[in-house]
Order: sequence, then structure tokens, then C-alpha cells
Amino acid sequence: MARHFDQSLFEVKKLLLEMGGRLEVAIDKAVKSLTTLHVPMAQLVIADDQKMDDLESQIDDAVAKLIATQQPVAKDLRKLIAAMKIASDMERMADLAVNIAQVTIELKASNQQLYEDMEQIHRMAEVTQKMVHDGINSYIDGNLELAKSLAKMDDQVDQSYDLIVKELTGYPPQGNQHTEAALKLCFVARYLERIADHATNIAENIVYIETGQQADLN
Repeated sequence: MARHFDQSLFEVKKLLLEMGGRLEVAIDKAVKSLTTLHVPMAQLVIADDQKMDDLESQIDDAVAKLIATQQPVAKDLRKLIAAMKIASDMERMADLAVNIAQVTIELKASNQQLYEDMEQIHRMAEVTQKMVHDGINSYIDGNLELAKSLAKMDDQVDQSYDLIVKELTGYPPQGNQHTEAALKLCFVARYLERIADHATNIAENIVYIETGQQADLN
């Protein structure tokens, strides 16, 4: 029974790793599509989102079956509950990457140009990708310290978000086109900030697994 549980949990972890890898790629492609206004790349992000939904469903089904047939307790049960929560958070992060890709399509369709270098948005994207990567690895390895380090990265993302909003809302009026572009970029920054929050939720689940205590790292 123990061997069967371990093998089944291993399969769940593999699915989570696949979700994490796909999510990192989705965030990267979404932001690159935005900075280059590359619509085909944005469309790929949107099309690939269905696979994330499918993976979440596979994880939910696998966990439900394990709980019903193996009746795990204590830490094993916490691992399974956390796996479902992590999959849910990643699916929501993927939806936010889709939102960024949709901004690319909207900007291109209305023939709007980006008028700032996007440095802070790039920085936010890089940190959020690392948060996803480290969050999943902390679950796989049971690394509590790595999980807690995500809170500091979340602070970096929050700081970048504040800078972006101040910068974009501080532009002098340059016509409706620039105002709309600035607003959309503020939305993009908000999407990335929300991705970081979901990644921090993953870290909180690791703390729950390892200690049995709920944590608030936001």
C-alpha cells in the first residue's frame, strides 16, 4: 500500500512539474509578445491554456482517487490537499498570462505603440517565473526555506508594480492613444503582481505540508 501511494504521489508531482514548466513558458511568451507586439506568439499562449486546464483536472482526479482508496493521514494527506491547491493556483496564473497575451492583441488591433522600455515589467516577469519554478521545486523537495524565500521575491514584485503604476500614471497627457496604452500596461503589471501572489500561495502550502500550520506569507 505504501509503495502504491508513493508511486501515485510521484505521478502527481510529475503533473505538477509539467504544469510549472508550461506556466513559466506561458509567462515568458506573454510578456515577450507584449514587448514586441507579436500577435502569433500571444495567440499561442491563449491556445496552450487548455492544456493547463486539462492538467489541473488530471491532478484533481488523481488526488481524489488516492484519498478515496488509500485514506492517507497526517503529512501524506497534507501533500495531496496541497497538490490540488497548487494546481488551482497555477491554472489561475496561466489565466493571467492569457490576459497579458490578450493585451498584446488589443494593442496591435488598435495600432497602439508602447512608449516606455518595459524594464520594470520584464523584471516582474523574471521574478514571477522564478517564483513559480522555486515554488514547485520546494513542493517536490519539501524545502521549507526555499518556500519561505518566495515571500521576499513577492515583495520585489510589489515594489516593481508600484513603480510601474507611478511611472505610467505620471505621464503627461499625450492623447487618448497613449492614455489607453498606459492603462493597459498598468493592467499587465497588475496581472504579474497577481501571479506573484498565487506563487506565494504555493509557498504557504509548503509550510502547511511541512509544519501542519497555516501561514500567511503575503
